[in-house]
Amino acid sequence: MLTSPAAPLLPERASSELAQSLADLIGEMSDGEEGSEAPARDAAFGVFRRHLARIQGHVRDVFEQGRLAGLQAAQLLGELTDGLVSALHAHAVQINGAPEPLALVATGGYGRGMLAPFSDLDLLFITAREPTPGTLRVVEFMLYFLWDLGLKVGHATRSVAQCLEAAASDTTIRTTLLDARFLAGERALFDEFQARFSAFCAASPGEFIAAKQAEREARHRRFGDNPFLVEPNIKEGRGGLRDLQTLFWIARATLGIERFEELAAEPRSGSPLLTETELRLARRSSNFLWTLRFHLHYVAGRAEERLTFDLQPVVGARMGYTRHGRQDGVERFMRHYFLTVREIVRISGVLEPALLRAALGPPALAAETDPTLVEAGFVLADGKLLPAPGRGFESEPRQMLRLLQIARDRGLDLHPLAFRGLIRNERAAVVLRHDPEATALFLDLLCGRTPSLYRGAPARPDGARWLGVLNETGFLSRFLPDWARIVGQMQFDTYHVFTVDEHTIEAVRVLNLLEQGDLAEIAPVATGLVDHLQSRRALYVAMLLHDIAKGRGGDHSEIGAEIALEVGPALGLSAEETEMVSWLVLHHLLLSQTAFKRDIDDPKTILDLADTIQSPERLRLLLVLTVADMRAVSPKVWNGWKATLLREIFGRVMEVLEGGLATTERDTRVNRARAALAEILADWPKPDLDHFLGLGYPSYWLSFDPPTHARHAAMIRTAEARHERLVVSSEPLPARAVTEVTIYTEDHAGLFSRIAGALAIAGASIVDARIHTMTNGMALDVFWIQDTNGGAFDAPHRLARLSVLIEQALSGRLRLASEIRKLSRGLIGSRMRAIHVPPRVVVDNHASSTYTVLEVNGRDRPGLLHDVTARISALGLQIASAHVTTYGVRAVDVFYVKDVFGLKIENEQRLLQLRTALLEALTPPEDASPLPVPAPTRRRAARG
Repeated sequence: MLTSPAAPLLPERASSELAQSLADLIGEMSDGEEGSEAPARDAAFGVFRRHLARIQGHVRDVFEQGRLAGLQAAQLLGELTDGLVSALHAHAVQINGAPEPLALVATGGYGRGMLAPFSDLDLLFITAREPTPGTLRVVEFMLYFLWDLGLKVGHATRSVAQCLEAAASDTTIRTTLLDARFLAGERALFDEFQARFSAFCAASPGEFIAAKQAEREARHRRFGDNPFLVEPNIKEGRGGLRDLQTLFWIARATLGIERFEELAAEPRSGSPLLTETELRLARRSSNFLWTLRFHLHYVAGRAEERLTFDLQPVVGARMGYTRHGRQDGVERFMRHYFLTVREIVRISGVLEPALLRAALGPPALAAETDPTLVEAGFVLADGKLLPAPGRGFESEPRQMLRLLQIARDRGLDLHPLAFRGLIRNERAAVVLRHDPEATALFLDLLCGRTPSLYRGAPARPDGARWLGVLNETGFLSRFLPDWARIVGQMQFDTYHVFTVDEHTIEAVRVLNLLEQGDLAEIAPVATGLVDHLQSRRALYVAMLLHDIAKGRGGDHSEIGAEIALEVGPALGLSAEETEMVSWLVLHHLLLSQTAFKRDIDDPKTILDLADTIQSPERLRLLLVLTVADMRAVSPKVWNGWKATLLREIFGRVMEVLEGGLATTERDTRVNRARAALAEILADWPKPDLDHFLGLGYPSYWLSFDPPTHARHAAMIRTAEARHERLVVSSEPLPARAVTEVTIYTEDHAGLFSRIAGALAIAGASIVDARIHTMTNGMALDVFWIQDTNGGAFDAPHRLARLSVLIEQALSGRLRLASEIRKLSRGLIGSRMRAIHVPPRVVVDNHASSTYTVLEVNGRDRPGLLHDVTARISALGLQIASAHVTTYGVRAVDVFYVKDVFGLKIENEQRLLQLRTALLEALTPPEDASPLPVPAPTRRRAARG
């Protein structure tokens, strides 16, 4: 129980003080002159306004000082508001008279006696019959008064008969009337309403329950069917306050209870619907969410129910969550939130089936249940699977896993009472950790397939479904202790949309979809591989464990690989399978990081990968794992361009692993590329063909396929015939979700930076770039760009504008720095600013044989690439290729660079100068003057 040095303002004292102030005011008015109706209202309004400010300020003070928790503060605010509304009713009757009986009733959340700081007041005015003009005058007086006070009021005026008619036709109205609470007026009229309404509810409990369940499903679809979304709606989302209220409404409508605590009381027959432990968890969960809601309202200054990124650190700090070890306070706060909403989901799973049974009677068991089903310990009730009487989970914990296996194999749904049993007996999973039969059942659920209902159709893998059930009921956390550490674990960024446990289940679901062939168009290579894997169980277990060590500090891949060595044998995997699982967990980011951050045309990149992977089977497993992991992060992460990069890197590494052409045979590959182009351009005059074949250095011929070489040849041939010094060509590639922009122009310092700036101003995002200086001193630069939605930048008017902007930027007529600053203003909202992205520069002289590799990490913003490359150019370095990746608000840009002599940058002083310049570009002050870009020059060594 929270205590305070001074008692909170008591509702009775506040009401009496308000009444006394009104009495004094009326006394003063009666001594004055007649005809002072407007001044009288103004004076009364001042009294109420001061009183409202007083009670609101008092509740905020005692709450923010920690003297009351959220639930207590909501009740106190409700009680204090009762006094204000009741006094206003008395004042309205005194001013306007009382022509007929009228009952003032609180409904909705206010009816439950709880108010958040910016909640609506839901009021019902009950009359015996159709309201008279005098009654409507009283109602109108009160409503306008409350609105003038700045309160949001929901209201209705109905007779008792009209209330029942409305409740019969509208479930929402019936629900609000369940919470009806008398405030002022004719008590007898309210009692009559209560008696008739209670009889009405008792007549059709099943209909009401079905309506509330359908309403809840629709609400979850709208606000979040998954309780582990990283920007949750704490009121309407799954596991939020509304779910608890729905349980209470069902209990009140079917059992007539007045308080949630009655559910744990001993009934006349049977056992309590909730245990004392479950009731305590429900109270604690409700109190946490109410505390969170109060803070959320106060911080936002409005009735805000969505816990967005910008509000999470502020609310978490107000609630006392600070950094602990390597975990930020906001991540600890959000984990507590996710564990709380999971508890509410579990309480719903326990209480709702019990309420249904209490209201509608026990389920009807099937008269002719399959004997093999009965022998296994299960029966069918309402067509759904349920443990047989006397075969409960308490005495046979293995039955929890057998239940899911039989449900899968026979295509049955779980009965709500079975789900309830799983939740109540999840602790029994501890004894199954080293049980060979239980681990075999678990592996079968994870990796097995559901038999098809259609003859001859293949079985469908659906391990994610059963993994979700085991996680939601709490079984999985008991069965795999390491899993418990990632339940509710969030990463405070805009890249991941789920907590770690939900992301893992989603990744298994993507594996299921790949095996079913449902992603053949999106991921054709991975889909083609899954049916030919030799280590399928290892793949699924690796997916289950790939993020198991997140939140522990250190490299989660390395720690996870060690955990896999322990978990594998415990689950019954062979030594070979365990080693494969550990290797996959250790390297589960290898393909994606290499594809998106390294130049895959660099032979050393491919050789290094081949040396690490070593076998075609490992490569196949790694690709499938990578695709599923990326698809599970969020719908926006996967696109055609990333799919293309992964497909290309997979093909090149597989070529080496299968003993094909070695990546070191550079000259052979160059000659093949030239020969392929010569075949395509067989109709060209030999001098023209020989001229183009002599323009490109080896790196150019290894960077593109023959059709692209042919396009470049045609473009250059036309430009030279017309004596054009600048050509901009764009080619939308919808299959790759990118547009390829090729610029052929005179080479000069700062060229890359100027083009990057023009592309940013045009609204394009660069995802990859290749920079080539030809033997004639001209530059052939290729950029792959996307629009803001991650698709091909293909609108004709935007492409035309892009060409104009590039021409203006290269001619110096476009002031890049000022235009980019204009573009950036207001683009990063408060939600994104709340996420801290520390700038980081990594210099790697080992990733490539001929280039220094720069990895630049920072907050993504318009013109970032322009600013960074301008710094590189200003230092006299040339950029050979750039690879751009974004993870939410974090940008990771990788550049392959050389110095003016075409060598790696290895001088420590030079490297320090480079790091400093790049860090400045990543964190520019708001009023920083633009970095001067060197004037155009023909010096090819200063490319950038």
